[in-house]
Amino acid sequence: MTRRVAVVGIGSTPARTVTPELSYRELTYDAAVRAYCDAGVEPRDVQSFVCCEEDLNEGISISDEYTPDQLGAVLKPVHTVGGDGLHGIADAVMEIMTGLVDLVVVESHSKASNILTPHHIVSYAMDPVWNRPFKANPHFVAGLEMNRFLHETGTTAAQCAQVVVKNKRNALRNPAGAHAADLTLEDVERSLPVSEPLRELEVAPASDAAYVVVLASEERAKSLKGRPVWVKGVGWCSDTPTLESRDWARAEYAEGAAERAYRMAGIRNPSEEMDVFEVDDTYAYKELQHLEALKVFGRGEAGRATERGITSATGDVPVNVSGGALGAGHQLDATGLFRVVELVLQLRGQAGERQVRGARTGLAMSWRGVPTTSGAIVILGCE
Repeated sequence: MTRRVAVVGIGSTPARTVTPELSYRELTYDAAVRAYCDAGVEPRDVQSFVCCEEDLNEGISISDEYTPDQLGAVLKPVHTVGGDGLHGIADAVMEIMTGLVDLVVVESHSKASNILTPHHIVSYAMDPVWNRPFKANPHFVAGLEMNRFLHETGTTAAQCAQVVVKNKRNALRNPAGAHAADLTLEDVERSLPVSEPLRELEVAPASDAAYVVVLASEERAKSLKGRPVWVKGVGWCSDTPTLESRDWARAEYAEGAAERAYRMAGIRNPSEEMDVFEVDDTYAYKELQHLEALKVFGRGEAGRATERGITSATGDVPVNVSGGALGAGHQLDATGLFRVVELVLQLRGQAGERQVRGARTGLAMSWRGVPTTSGAIVILGCE
């Protein structure tokens, strides 16, 4: 990097399964007030705003037109990234690195409980000629991919179930753990089949929340009261959008994003150079697949490492100490910012009961979900 960028403020609302008494605007306003207070800035100080959301989930077109009021962004530059919150962080980093601005806010929210037919929306993203006419539940794609991943890597269904047990148990120590639970492997294995070999408890349930992250240039960060956490690297990658031409066992999008983020951050051995990982676990098997794509573990090793407790909160490679999406809920395009907020808390030493001792560097990784092959990575570190 030629110009360093820092996260100087974070704000969030607790993840909840439903929020009937609050609109997404009220959730966003709450998160924004907390983020500005944390950074020690006023909305008038912010030079650019980035919102991450999908119009189809919002139920409105040009959804960024509905966010300025609650962010204090009226008559200021606001644009929407039709991607995960980590794509928004990358956008903000580029704005600051160019010298265009010194203070940027990234916002994303989930009001998933408002969506009555989420699978219909996901189905709309399927290829309209070859795939959509099947009218299959989109989870069938995950079931097919899981089956291929298990076959090619030797990973077992029990190792995937162990991810659920770990993450939901981790969420018990997180006030935002909307789907926390103390489960056994047998509980997971007895849950209803969704798309063999995928079980119901291996699918991250939805939750509502809002997140606001304030980023600043190094010069601006030095003038603020907050404790900065530095952006060491960012990367993103989209593989083929078609089901017919993708690799069904490897997460090539995560490999590509990791390669770029590692190069930017100067990371050579991620499992040894980073202290905590917040990795996409939309489906339990995805955590294992993504860890291997990130070169944290070799091919077929992530499942065995999880079985041995290496990825537990107290293990050598802590993964999803927050509870991940399985424990806190999948929050649409806000899920990436959920991971960034968790890393900032960890690196500041403010994560409470789930604090990873001595955490200095962390990685957040997100995937946009079925049927996409689009992922992003942000690497954060403290001085």
